Amino acid sequence: MAMLKFHLITYGCQMNVHDSEGLAGVLASEGWLPAEDENGADIILVNTCAVRSRPERKATAKLGALSRRKRDGSLRVLGISGCMAQEHGAELLDRFPELDFVMGTGSLTSAARLVGEALAGERRCELSQDGDVGKPVPRSHGSRYRAYVDAIYGCTNFCSYCIVPYVRGPERSRPLAEIVAEVADLASRGWVEVTLLGQNVNAYGKDLGAGGSTFAALLREVDAIDGIRRVRFTTSHPKDCGTDLLEAVAELPGVCEHLHLPAQAGDDRILAAMNRGYTREGYVGLARRARGLIPGVSITTDLIVGFPGEGRAEFRRTLDLLEEVRFDQAFMFVYTPRPGTAAAGIPDPAPRAQKVEWLQILAARQKEVAREINQELVGQRLEVLVDGPSPEDHANLAGRTRTNKLVVFPARPGVAEGDFVEVVATGAKLWGFEGMLRQEGEQ
Repeated sequence: MAMLKFHLITYGCQMNVHDSEGLAGVLASEGWLPAEDENGADIILVNTCAVRSRPERKATAKLGALSRRKRDGSLRVLGISGCMAQEHGAELLDRFPELDFVMGTGSLTSAARLVGEALAGERRCELSQDGDVGKPVPRSHGSRYRAYVDAIYGCTNFCSYCIVPYVRGPERSRPLAEIVAEVADLASRGWVEVTLLGQNVNAYGKDLGAGGSTFAALLREVDAIDGIRRVRFTTSHPKDCGTDLLEAVAELPGVCEHLHLPAQAGDDRILAAMNRGYTREGYVGLARRARGLIPGVSITTDLIVGFPGEGRAEFRRTLDLLEEVRFDQAFMFVYTPRPGTAAAGIPDPAPRAQKVEWLQILAARQKEVAREINQELVGQRLEVLVDGPSPEDHANLAGRTRTNKLVVFPARPGVAEGDFVEVVATGAKLWGFEGMLRQEGEQ
């Protein structure tokens, strides 16, 4: 059993990526070995997303392909975890007879036991949103220099289009001391950048009651840890982004000048129907305050096109919001109903073809804005944390700026993954910059 190899297939957000690091750590702690790819694996876990229909379709197709491997005997164990697993539960065992187990969003520490039971011929559905809360989870981090750290689990916002509160549960903050201890341990072992995670990360502490902490206070504690040079966080909700948080980002040397603030729409009626808790004016004011307090801040966002009841006038207000705020990057999607959410029952007369056209208009303009913003930075020196060789050309290295923009530059002997280097931006791209390493002694 100890020589069996496992592989994780992950769909979805950074939380899912971090959960897969936990799943891999739990399996490795039992003596199983990571496979280089899925074809060399005896055990495969598919860690799923349920936020939109597309990742569910991809996971379903993958389960179908892996079921064929299970039938022909080349795969010993097939399991599913994550939000899609939590949402559909035991019905997935009926739908996929080759599936050995279904595990919920809070069951990472059960993974090894479920695999062992599957090897013994048992099938299980184990759904829990709280099973891992307060338990140490071994992690197989995907990078030796960047690490994710959970700050808060779940979400209590109940945006009308979103399944997350149903599959991840309510907001539950980790004790501040526990988070600080985890980050300090990472720093002692060589990690230099951490990203604090939560479905609504800047709501941290609000569930702890009197005597609890705030997210700004947590940032100050993490920033003070020796060895940590960069602190990031995601995802923030605009309604919970107060001046204390903006001031912490501005003042703390390790906290990166990047805010991901999902706007979702630019029309007040649509925002109210989404149950977002802010107005267009409130969002624009937040962006202005952020830019006034944090020089050079990068603001990124999420936008939904074609929410039920959205017409051409409402779409134009979202396009106008893009023009007014000028996002560094925007993740944009056509609305798809999620069963069980409030918005799933709202009449939706606009044809999908119209929504797709709106998305194309929005995306085309956002690409222009992103290039324009990056062009303004050509010629500037950028601090870059090197990720390693560029996937497109191994003669180049790639890394991220403090504002989370990708930089690609020619490799140089002695410069390696995990190094901080100064790069001069020589060309603006949609995704970031091309650059050149600054020569030693160069002014």
